Amino acid sequence: MGEHAQEPTPENMTMMQGFEWYVPADQKHWVRLEKHVPQLKQWGIDNIWVPPGCKGSSKEGNGYDVYDLYDLGEFDQKGSVATKWGTKEELLKLAHTAKKTGVGLYWDAVLNHKFAADHRERCPAVEVDPDNRNEFVSGQYEIDAWVGFDFSGRGDKYSEMKYHWYHFSGVDFNAANKQSAIYKILGEKSPGWAKTPDVDGEKGNYDYLMGSDLDYSHPEVEQDVLAWGKWLAEEIPLRGIRFDAIKHYSEEFLQKFIVELDEEYGQGWFFVGEFWKDSLSDMTGYLDRMGHKFSLFDAPLVYNFSKLSRASSADLRQVFDGTLVQADPISAVTLVMNHDTQPYQALEAPIEGWFKPLAYALILLRNTGYPCVWYGDLYGIKGEHPFPPSCGGALPKLMLARKLYAYGKQADYFDFATCIGWVRYGTWDCRWGCATVISNAGPGSKRMHVGEMHAGERWTDVLGWQTQEVVIGDDGCGDFTCGQTSVSVWVNKDAEGRNRFLQEFDSNIYEE
Repeated sequence: MGEHAQEPTPENMTMMQGFEWYVPADQKHWVRLEKHVPQLKQWGIDNIWVPPGCKGSSKEGNGYDVYDLYDLGEFDQKGSVATKWGTKEELLKLAHTAKKTGVGLYWDAVLNHKFAADHRERCPAVEVDPDNRNEFVSGQYEIDAWVGFDFSGRGDKYSEMKYHWYHFSGVDFNAANKQSAIYKILGEKSPGWAKTPDVDGEKGNYDYLMGSDLDYSHPEVEQDVLAWGKWLAEEIPLRGIRFDAIKHYSEEFLQKFIVELDEEYGQGWFFVGEFWKDSLSDMTGYLDRMGHKFSLFDAPLVYNFSKLSRASSADLRQVFDGTLVQADPISAVTLVMNHDTQPYQALEAPIEGWFKPLAYALILLRNTGYPCVWYGDLYGIKGEHPFPPSCGGALPKLMLARKLYAYGKQADYFDFATCIGWVRYGTWDCRWGCATVISNAGPGSKRMHVGEMHAGERWTDVLGWQTQEVVIGDDGCGDFTCGQTSVSVWVNKDAEGRNRFLQEFDSNIYEE
């Protein structure tokens, strides 16, 4: 081979969030996902972020209402053996099918709080101002709090730890007088809330979010959850973890959790946190303190997409302004929507339907960020307000275009407010390249240079929305078009893999 042998180009990776908030609570989701893993792999998905699979407060709960970390759908607790998503056995089957298919799983770890305590305990507490948690609005008095966790269905299997009032730093209900408020638990224990910046400084101190708030300054809590991480890695073949609500619990603890997992199991594991805030400086500050062994979801990008989609003829050239993917591309997980920002959810960030394919092109076909495709966009949304799959069925084609063609140097044509384009030149072993044009106004056209090596080739739109051919001139340029408020992705019509775009993506995941 000689000393000039070229390194193969690393494959573009894409992750998918494997659920939306309103997936039916039929305990069949692990089975559904397992059935669709081979198809997802074929269309370019490499890793799936699965929903929180620990036992919640009921079999309808999405798992963010976590009761027992050590019950993955194995014990009869809170009304069923299965979680909303299925049994541990079905989860293991999914994990093994995914591994065999070459798809990794990312666990959704909900470590901030617990729900559905088994009994109440009396404890000293003080009420705080919900908008400034550092300010007491009552004297200290005894409350009756739901903070006793016995895990009687599981007993001492996997962990002997039982939780009591002194393992928590806050609750939001006093059973003695049926009052809801934010109560900071005091007494002979730790100091209570974690200090800022160990937790976020919003609302004075954002340690308390919901449920019974775990106190990571208590050594027994720290020990039990660190042990759980290693236990989980032994039980389920994973490739990474998504951490829920990281603004609300100890950063120092999370660092320790990651370092210990990494040393023992996590070789090449991927860690991403949900630090949901439209503030780039807070996000980059967090990443600096975490030592960059960590990624964050690009919340500012989602808000940019939302704003652009709802304005008329907005300036597309500003789409990446103030985003994490622009400031720190290596740490950014890019996305269009998730279970919190979807319609009718807590952090709803509406993105108009016509803009979805443009947004996905912007995260899938460029050279920065690790894109996360959302289940609700691929398969549709269930529940009271159902939505069909987004992008008019083009999303799988955009995923596949990323996997096959979006390689090499990038040239941007961000030269017109309502129509922008970019070219990927390809590499020595992924040589086809691609040219993308998007418009948020009338039909668009861009003369772009794709390279003299392509002279004479005929390029067509892999999405099939533009039907003509573009012939590449001797100067390596072509006139690439897209429809009104639309996107087109141009590739040599004889490029390897073009026939794969003719297959049908089966989005009917709920068939019985």
